[in-house]
Amino acid sequence: MAKPVLALAAAAVAFWGLAGSAAAQQPVKIRISWAAIPAHLTPMIPVAPPGVYRHYGKSYVVETTRMAGSGPALQALAAGELQLAGIGPQALVLGVTRAKLELRAVAQLMSQGVKGHPHTKFYGRKGEIKSVDELKGKIIATNARGSTMDAAIRALMGQKGWREGRDYRMVEVGFGAMIAAIESKRIDVGPLLEPFNLMADKKGDLAPVFDTQDVLGGTETLNYVATADWAQKNRAVLLDFLEDNLRLRRWLLDPANRAAALKLLSETAKQPVSAFEDWAFTTKGFYYAPDGLSDVKLLQKNIEDLKRLEVLPNVVDMAKYVDNSYVVEAARRLK
Repeated sequence: MAKPVLALAAAAVAFWGLAGSAAAQQPVKIRISWAAIPAHLTPMIPVAPPGVYRHYGKSYVVETTRMAGSGPALQALAAGELQLAGIGPQALVLGVTRAKLELRAVAQLMSQGVKGHPHTKFYGRKGEIKSVDELKGKIIATNARGSTMDAAIRALMGQKGWREGRDYRMVEVGFGAMIAAIESKRIDVGPLLEPFNLMADKKGDLAPVFDTQDVLGGTETLNYVATADWAQKNRAVLLDFLEDNLRLRRWLLDPANRAAALKLLSETAKQPVSAFEDWAFTTKGFYYAPDGLSDVKLLQKNIEDLKRLEVLPNVVDMAKYVDNSYVVEAARRLK
């Protein structure tokens, strides 16, 4: 009887060994936040052409999570509900200084006002508010607290010596609901990203009051940010993701792929191609670094400006919290 028992034991060990091996080979799920498309390219990741995202479904898969902006994304990252968060300079500094998180910006996601690309404009009802001086006592919307839009509002109001609650009110409104909120007079001014600004310009009942250039200049608006611990433990997976992400950027920005890129964007955003064809993936829209490198100097300038304008309580050395080694190695693979 000893031999059958040994044979069964050996079979069991082999079975569970295979099961464990199969489990170990399951793709790592990377949960990533996004607020608006195509400011965030994240929603396009799971539907990108197979030839672009070559590691997808093999070493990793992506679960996209829509969030209002950098503030909620930072909270979710801290809670372990995200592995990568698309967040701006203000939230990154607050995560490091207040939440005491070991964060790393591992790649640029989107920038504004650099290399000939535009800034975000804040719109109000045409003829009602003609200048920043008329914003005292008004209701101003941001997409989320802790976001770049939030920072721009606080910086501009701070230049006037105005404080939230005393001299103006700030509320949160999703980008997609911003035009309706202004028109219905629930708010007086709000930021309109592409394509919403183009929609407003076409309708003609709203007009720009100020833009982020007025206080922040060019901004390293969004970076892919992870906790240092997760990034280190999942370096191989992160490299595969970033290699694919760089390939996606280059594919989207290649004029030869324009029709296919706009079709993919249209299907993902559930809006007609006409909403994007005049600006998306050109210098009229957002800037996506083809090499994925976070601009440390620009990021440092952004936070120093926010400290000077009393939006941030502290300045940190961003070189300690930006790790471009991931995208450098990912880009090397593409060569």
